[in-house]
Amino acid sequence: MNIEVRIRGLMMDPATNMPIVVLKDVASESVMPIWVGIFEANAIAIEIEKATAPRPMTHDLAKNLIHYMNGTLERVVITELRDDTFLAVLWIRQGDEPIVIDARPSDAIALALRADCPIYVAEEVMQSARLNTSGPPEGPTAEQLRGWLEGLNDEDLGRYKM
Repeated sequence: MNIEVRIRGLMMDPATNMPIVVLKDVASESVMPIWVGIFEANAIAIEIEKATAPRPMTHDLAKNLIHYMNGTLERVVITELRDDTFLAVLWIRQGDEPIVIDARPSDAIALALRADCPIYVAEEVMQSARLNTSGPPEGPTAEQLRGWLEGLNDEDLGRYKM
C-alpha cells in the first residue's frame, strides 16, 4: 500500500547544511525527510516558488518529452529504502500502456511538481524512515531529528527555506 504525501518543507539541515525535502503524510502528522543534492533542491524550490527560468530546466524538458510523446505522468512513488538510499519510480501512461521508470526521488519529486501529479511513499518505506531516519554521517540521532521535524511550524520552515 502506498501513502500519499505532500511536500511539507524544503530547507537546509541546520546541523549539516545539506538540503532536506520534508514529506508529510496527507492523512497523518507523520513526516519523512529526504536529503537531496543542492541542484535537485534548487529544481524543487524553483517549482514550489513557481519561478520561471529563461530556458527549460532538465525537469521541464522531461515533462515536455512525456507530453510530446503522448504520455501522462500519473504518479511518482518512493518505493524503497536500501542502504540509506531512497529509490523511486515514475508511473507514466502512454495510451493504454503503463510505463514504470526508475528515478531518483529528488528528480521524481521535481517532475511530479511540474506535472501536478501525486507523490506516494510505500508504506514500508514510510515506516522504516519514521523509525530509522538516517541522515548524513555525524548528524543528529533519529529521535532528535524526528522530534525536530515534527515540531516544525510554518515560521521555522521559512527560516530554513532554500
